[in-house]
Amino acid sequence: MSTLQAIRGMNDILPDASPVWQYLEGQVKAVLDQYGYREIRMPVVEPTALFERGVGEHTDIVEKEMYTFDDRGGDSLTLRPEGTAGCVRAALQNGLLHNQVQRLWYQGPMFRYERPQKGRYRQFYQIGAETFGIATPDVDAELILLTARMLDNLGLTEHVTLNLNTLGSSEARGRYRKALVDYLETVKDKLDADSQNRLYSNPMRILDSKSESTQALLDDAPTFDDYLDDESREHFETLCRLLDKAGINYTINPRLVRGLDYYSRTVFEWITDSLGAQGTVCGGGRYDGLVPMLGGKPTPAAGFALGIERLILMLETLNKIPASVFNTVDAYVIMAGSAAEEAGMALAEQLRSDVPGLRVQSHCGGGSFKSQMKKADKSGARIALILGEQEVQDRTVGIKFLREEKEQQSIGWDELSKAIQELI
Repeated sequence: MSTLQAIRGMNDILPDASPVWQYLEGQVKAVLDQYGYREIRMPVVEPTALFERGVGEHTDIVEKEMYTFDDRGGDSLTLRPEGTAGCVRAALQNGLLHNQVQRLWYQGPMFRYERPQKGRYRQFYQIGAETFGIATPDVDAELILLTARMLDNLGLTEHVTLNLNTLGSSEARGRYRKALVDYLETVKDKLDADSQNRLYSNPMRILDSKSESTQALLDDAPTFDDYLDDESREHFETLCRLLDKAGINYTINPRLVRGLDYYSRTVFEWITDSLGAQGTVCGGGRYDGLVPMLGGKPTPAAGFALGIERLILMLETLNKIPASVFNTVDAYVIMAGSAAEEAGMALAEQLRSDVPGLRVQSHCGGGSFKSQMKKADKSGARIALILGEQEVQDRTVGIKFLREEKEQQSIGWDELSKAIQELI
């Protein structure tokens, strides 16, 4: 019988890799806590209509990439391809939006059917944040400052660039969309195949086409700035002033549109070229029209999502992972003999109670002293706590330093917890 394999593009995260994930997630969560964002957890499966209405029927996600199926009751369900629509649904369903301000965040797997490649998978992980009930540009600035702080704490500031744009109001986008289509129709035969398909369904996505020939044609296209409404222009100018005062460097990119239909006004992306081809590691913006689109009352909203795999790839490529991340054990208890095994297990429990946060791994399964020492070293522990028959009789523990050139010590059981606190 053949061994079963994981689905292509859906990867296991093995124990040797998980400390890096925990480090990244911990760094991001710490910043979200600093800004007063609260965690929300949504299902990974939602009604298909949520994404058709929220993300947009003519987006690549809905047309090509969703994992959609009918359940036994005949309902069409979809594995979530992104988090914002589900967060809005949850907030609406649970009464979190009416006359309230919310700052929420979430993390977890998303699913898109596409060709797997490095940093882009069919099951991928995101951390996202959403704000509701704040219409002013200060919250746009807060989201960008928050993401800038995350990237700085991870040591990535010098390796990312902030791109910024405004998409204006829905009326302004409508006027620009018509002008853009009118122009693109004159060069339709020269557009790449994807852009030709998007010409009438989602023409603004053509602005961020990856085709160099299409990008060259856009040099003569109408610019959105000529169609921008005054209120959106003032909103964007205020945002830029706030970022300037905060010392955030950015590039205004008039072709930045993001890939989802719900964005309006502010859009932003943190991009990097540290992974070879230019890639987005974090992106977001304002989506004031999404809540009514999903059945709620008009509610200003803005948010972002960052890709965990890409950030981890950056950390690994740039050697930005602290060595301490991989130290998952502080002390390893070696026990030689049945009396030592009984005493050692009790001592390990006592240490865990007396020294909160101390990571103690007890050897299990027997074996020679030499084999236990090898496992202690392999565990990554800083010290080995050694118990044999003599130590049990003397009520002492041998402390051997595994990562430092220090003499082995002998500590009485009653003084062990205090001694460990000073050593670790």
